[in-house]
Formats: sequence, structure tokens, C-alpha cells
Amino acid sequence: MLRLKRGHERARVHPWIFKGDVADVSDNVEPGGTVTVVDSTGRFVGRGLFNARPALCCRLLTWTDESIDGDFWRRRVATAVAARAGRAAAARLVWSEADALAGLVIDRYGPVVVLQTVTLGIARRRAEVAAALRAAIGDVAVYCGDDPTAAALEGFEPAAGWLDATGPTSVVIEEGPVRLLVRIGGGHKTGLYLDQTDNRLRVAPLAAARAVLDVFAYTAGFACHALQAGATSAICIESSKDALAGAVDNLALNGVAERAELRDTNAFDELRRLERAGHRFGLIVLDPPPFARGRTAVEGALRGYKEINLRAVRLLEPSGVLATFSCSYHVSPDAFEAMVREAASDAGVRLRVVAPLTQSADHPALLTVPETRYLKGLLLRRLA
Repeated sequence: MLRLKRGHERARVHPWIFKGDVADVSDNVEPGGTVTVVDSTGRFVGRGLFNARPALCCRLLTWTDESIDGDFWRRRVATAVAARAGRAAAARLVWSEADALAGLVIDRYGPVVVLQTVTLGIARRRAEVAAALRAAIGDVAVYCGDDPTAAALEGFEPAAGWLDATGPTSVVIEEGPVRLLVRIGGGHKTGLYLDQTDNRLRVAPLAAARAVLDVFAYTAGFACHALQAGATSAICIESSKDALAGAVDNLALNGVAERAELRDTNAFDELRRLERAGHRFGLIVLDPPPFARGRTAVEGALRGYKEINLRAVRLLEPSGVLATFSCSYHVSPDAFEAMVREAASDAGVRLRVVAPLTQSADHPALLTVPETRYLKGLLLRRLA
């Protein structure tokens, strides 16, 4: 049993419990084991998985007095899958805290699912989770691709391989009119940035008859959509060799390679070169990696974001469109918008807000767990 300190009862609405919240915990709770959480008066709060090693020592899975057993996993995974009904064959099926399954991420790519665990407790229950998933969606190959950083904090060996039966090394998925190659066990995230699926589909029609600049292009998802939608050309800037190889495959797969140019270079430097050369684009996508991985890095991250947004705004042609993003949770939506506003002001460019952008619908955000909302963006149009 884990008893909370008086006044440390955020756990009633948030699944994270830190060591500083804990008054005492039973000696017989093994690492990764199930623990019942009570408040300072002994009233039941919830039940979760405990690990004394990290500062975040417990993640609640339920606020109901129920067992965390095979039936629990089947019910909870089935609920998460049902919430994605109607999504394409490539989708996030479980999104950790947002699905009351803290520490677990499951992404589907057609006949394959990638299971990512970030806690010792979930890692010890991979087989149960996989069985629950197969009960919900049928027989699929399960690849385990854990986050090494999280595994080190939690004290377990990160899995990187097939759970039981071997599956395909790559899968081609359909995303609207576009086909994308996903290398299982390779690349960033679990193989594809599924959190940008809805944004790729939304932005693509704005590319018709325009020149496109896709910065931090990864495997050219935005560029493929833009070119399929009628863009005249696309320049993709990316410095990862693996990502560039994926971009080559995706552009060829969609029959648009002749209208695309890949540039293996630093994005900051290339934006400056394009500006000096007088280039202009009708659609620019800025989708950088997280510049701030912690609160202490926010100030420097905002400087980096401002630099690329300033250059991008200057590269926009009149009536051109900018889709700009930050996936750094610690950069708030307000701070992100203020930074873009400053960049536009410094560039002397007037921008109309077409729409705010966020992560795809299969990555839901929980109001009481703000950490579940991390991707923020703006769709902007330059006024003449």
C-alpha cells in the first residue's frame, strides 16, 4: 500500500505520483508491482504500478477498486481501440495516460503493431498487453520498441524486437491518397509521425500549383501529400541519413520524385541560403524535433524556433501559407504563438491565422493531464 502525504492528492485526477507525494509505502511492493494508493486518511484513491527507482515512482491505472489482471487489460485496451473506430489502418491505438494506460503506447501499421513501454511495470506485462490487443483487433505481429532513455530511468532492458512471431521488416500504409513506407523498428517514434497524420491531410490541398518547402522533412510525408495535391515542386530539408533514405522511398512510391529535391543539410543554414538566393514558396512546413526536452531549455528553444520561423516567413510569397509546429511540451501554446508573432513582426510581415493545429485525433489530450497535449502549431497565411 502507498499512502499519500496530506495535501498531495493530485492523484485523484492525475496518474503520476512522485516520491515527494508519498508518506510511506509497504515494504512488500516489488519493483513494477501493483500497489493500492490511499490518501493521508486511508481513503482509497486508486491502483497502479510502483517502482521505487525513478522520482516518478507510481503511475495510476485505475481509480476504481478493481484488480489489474488479464480482464483489466482486455477491457482497457478494447476501450482504447474502440475510441479509434473509423481511423485508417495506421493509427495510435493506445496513448498512455490519455487512455488510462500510463506508460504504454501502441501504434498500428496494418498487420503490425509496435508496442512501446516506458515503465518497468508495463514492460513486465508485455505478454498480457499483447494478448489483450489481439483479442481486440485480431492476430497481428507485435514488435516491441521501447524508449531506451525511459528504460534506463526505470531500470529495465529496453526491448527491440518481435514479441513472439516474426513480422515484416517494412509495411506500406495508406494515408488518404498517399502511400508511406514504414520500417518496423527503424526511424523515429515507432516508425512514422502518426501525430501529424491529420495535419498532413489538412495542409496538402493548400499546396496546389505552389512551390513547397518541407523543413525537417523526415521521410517527406508532408511533401508527398503536397505533391499529390498538385504542388509544382518540393524541396525537402533533412539531415538524418536514415530519414532521407525513407524520403527517397516515399517520393518514388508516390510517383512524385521528379518534382522533389532532397537536401541533406542543416535546416538553419539552408533557410539562410534560400533567403539569400531570393527563393519564394507558396507553402512552407516547419516540423522540427523538440528543441526543449525540459523546462530549463525553454528559453534557448524559443530562440531556435524564432530563428527558423523568421526565415520561413521571409521566404513566403504573398498569400503563401506557413504550417509551423512545436512538439516540445514545455513550450506552451501561448509561448509558441508569441514567438511566431515576434518573428513575423521582426520580418515586417503580416500573417493571418487560418487555424490552430494540434496532434491527430488518435492522440487525444486529457484535460487533467496537460502532458498528453504536446504538439501545437499554427496555420498562417501571408497577406499581400
